Amino acid sequence: MNDASGSRRPLSVTVVALLLIVAGAVGLVYHAREIDLRQPFQNDAVWVELVRVLAIVAGVFMLRCQNWARWLAMVWIGFHVVISVLHSWQQVAMHAVIFAVFAYLLFRPAANRYFQTGRSI
Repeated sequence: MNDASGSRRPLSVTVVALLLIVAGAVGLVYHAREIDLRQPFQNDAVWVELVRVLAIVAGVFMLRCQNWARWLAMVWIGFHVVISVLHSWQQVAMHAVIFAVFAYLLFRPAANRYFQTGRSI
């Protein structure tokens, strides 16, 4: 689990990245059936799919030691906290807890060192 510079990837980064990739892929497949190819922008399905793709991109590039991907992951889960206000307080609480866990795992000293080494692909 070393990146190109030889720095060892923390398990916490690997776990968050894989969770993002899996959540994005599962959501992508699940919501794909909602897209009407004749009128793809008639509902929000395309935008939902884009959000799923962003999760996959964040996860893949976090595994590749890209610091911007860590920030994309935080924006992604932060977006979910915001939009869950439209649903229920339970969803807000759940997403807020996930946001806090992501922040804790992705900004620990070992993760900071890992992302500092990956300035380029």
